[in-house]
Amino acid sequence: MKEVRFIDLFAGIGGLRLGFEEAFKEAGMTPICVMTSEIKPYALSALKHNFKHDYFVGDITRVKNEDIPDFDFLLGGFPCQPFSASGKRHGFLDTRGTLFFEIERIIAEKKPYGFILENVEGLVKHDAISKNDKIGQTLQTIINKLSDLGYNVTWKVLNAADFGLPQARKRVFIVGSLDGQVSLDNFNPIRKKIGHIIDKGLPTMKSKLSDLLLKKFALEDLYGKSIKDKRGGENNIHSWDIGLKGEITKEQNVLLNKLFKARRNKKWSEEIGIDWMDGVPLTLKQIETFHEAANLKEMLDDLVQKGYLKYEHPKSLVTEYTLMGNKTFRKENKALPAGYNIVSGKLSFEINKILDPNGIAPTLVATDMARLVVPDGNGLRRMTLREGLRLFGYPEWFNLPVSLNEGFDLLGNTVAVTVVKAVAGRLAEVFEPALIQY
Repeated sequence: MKEVRFIDLFAGIGGLRLGFEEAFKEAGMTPICVMTSEIKPYALSALKHNFKHDYFVGDITRVKNEDIPDFDFLLGGFPCQPFSASGKRHGFLDTRGTLFFEIERIIAEKKPYGFILENVEGLVKHDAISKNDKIGQTLQTIINKLSDLGYNVTWKVLNAADFGLPQARKRVFIVGSLDGQVSLDNFNPIRKKIGHIIDKGLPTMKSKLSDLLLKKFALEDLYGKSIKDKRGGENNIHSWDIGLKGEITKEQNVLLNKLFKARRNKKWSEEIGIDWMDGVPLTLKQIETFHEAANLKEMLDDLVQKGYLKYEHPKSLVTEYTLMGNKTFRKENKALPAGYNIVSGKLSFEINKILDPNGIAPTLVATDMARLVVPDGNGLRRMTLREGLRLFGYPEWFNLPVSLNEGFDLLGNTVAVTVVKAVAGRLAEVFEPALIQY
């Protein structure tokens, strides 16, 4: 069997490696990882537990070109950073000082056959000159730099939901080869539902929030619902809808629903005299313009006492000048009149979203994965790490020997393995080892 050598940069828990290895094995080749680079401590635990490593390095910025073995493919889920405008060649931006530069300098030195790079969808329009531009300056710079090195470069945004994973996860893939253009079009869509990856019969939650949800709603009516107070819509449940912080009157419920929408209107920031922010505290007088009631102040003060509202001053944008650079942030401005504002944001509750077994998950990120729950029997429970791994296409033998919170943090930043496998399969079709001279 032909051998194919690769290096795995910014490896995370090895999702790019896993998808690449599966594709090339199915193509009749023997993939060999000749170098892995990762710096996050608990990601290292997962990598060392699940893979064999002949050469493991930490910070790639400290690895010299001459210390990198020859290889055929570079894999990299690199962090997206803005580029400097100081570069003048072709008017391109300068990648020095960014982590993409590490990929660039290694490819320039080692001249591998090809590469697979992965990043968030936002990279596509990052630093765009016009909103009508197909791509921004950052992605264009990356493509230009790689093309200048002699590679045929292709990029495309791919959604994990089209590759057999019940998750709407869009990521941009950038691939290149020395020999011909690699197509990332016309993949046969494979779609599955959440129900395919969740287990049954596990212990369910017992908490005030979960008990109130099940008391106020039928289990099926909770499918796909989010629990947060600063947003609305038919798929959102507010804490006041279930009396989490205390029962309120029907009129108070109407008032809260009006207030959480009205506070986002840009006219209030203009009237108050601050830069627009998404949700400002409104005074009693301002609230009276959209809700009339003889006991309005009493209702509002009661909602403050219960914890649904807070009484606070608006926040102004403040710039702090230091030797390390300028820092802009919002600070409460006590010179401005105080008002009433919604208290609880997206991550205020132990449950952020209840997944629908008949649908797919939203894009999962590290900050809210630990607050995802699934229906099980007649109750609700937290998603397990095993179910989280399945949502990203990891095989059953793969394990995360870390804490629950560490595991969800790692998963929120990982790649969809099945998508990587499909992309790598296209490279395997055109790979010509004879072009590589070790």
